[in-house]
Amino acid sequence: MPQNPSAPLSRETGRTALVLSGEVREALDERRPVVALESTIIAHGLPRPRNLQVARELEDLVRKAEAVPATVAVLDGRAHVGLRSDQLERVADDPGIRKLGHRDLAPALALGASGATTVSATAFLAARAGLGVFATGGLGGVHRGWTRTQDESADLRLLARTGITVVCAGVKSILDVPATLQRLETLGVGVLGYGTEHFPGFYLSSSGERVDWTVRTPEEVAAVMRARERLGGPPTALVVANPVPEDEQLDPVVHDRVLAGALDACRKRGITGQAVTPFLLEFLMRETGGASLEANLAAVRGNVRLAARIAVAAAAG
Repeated sequence: MPQNPSAPLSRETGRTALVLSGEVREALDERRPVVALESTIIAHGLPRPRNLQVARELEDLVRKAEAVPATVAVLDGRAHVGLRSDQLERVADDPGIRKLGHRDLAPALALGASGATTVSATAFLAARAGLGVFATGGLGGVHRGWTRTQDESADLRLLARTGITVVCAGVKSILDVPATLQRLETLGVGVLGYGTEHFPGFYLSSSGERVDWTVRTPEEVAAVMRARERLGGPPTALVVANPVPEDEQLDPVVHDRVLAGALDACRKRGITGQAVTPFLLEFLMRETGGASLEANLAAVRGNVRLAARIAVAAAAG
């Protein structure tokens, strides 16, 4: 175990200073498995105090698999990869914590801001720190009605130029899943279905869309990671799409009914741009009596467990 897991290290990567916790730094130096975790779910995705309980639970799941958790956040203008317990508490409890995508990182660092990192920001910082595996809930993607709004998550372009393996439950089901898969193909982002021939639907085990490649063990994922590294070429992410178990998914009938109502309410209220996703997710949580949130958490837990096993398999190779 690390001798001083709370001691941070300032590592200069290009012009960006990353602060690695001592635990993460030692694990990387010793080539032990590390899993990046986003912090947006802690600061903005769950009610207090449950958010802190879940944050600690997710880190514990990584440790139980004999890997090191690296929760990512920006605190007082410094990008942290790996948080101490008190820093995790701050992200969970401080109402002033902002939500930071990749494009927000430079202003946040320059202006001394604090924020929780989304998929794009977490993937970027984790890859810059040398981490190879990242676990999240669901990716962003192409929004419904894209032909009118041209609305697409920044996650996609960032993943198209960031060489990290992302374990997720597909993309959020409020999005246009077929269009998102097509966009990932266009951008050269590899997609593997884990134990499934169908792309997951975030709250649902299946979106109904097929995947081209299926893997069934962490070792197979690690083998794909190594093959990509040997091939070289431009760095792009590898998406491992891990479905939420059917007995923990949101009832598909309820999902479709409530989502249709959410989309209709969104149109009637004229909600557009970045406000769409939080509105739809909040609508689903409220109208399903919290069942959508529980399905989300079930997916996140499964993704974190799998990501840790993949990181262990990759380190063993």
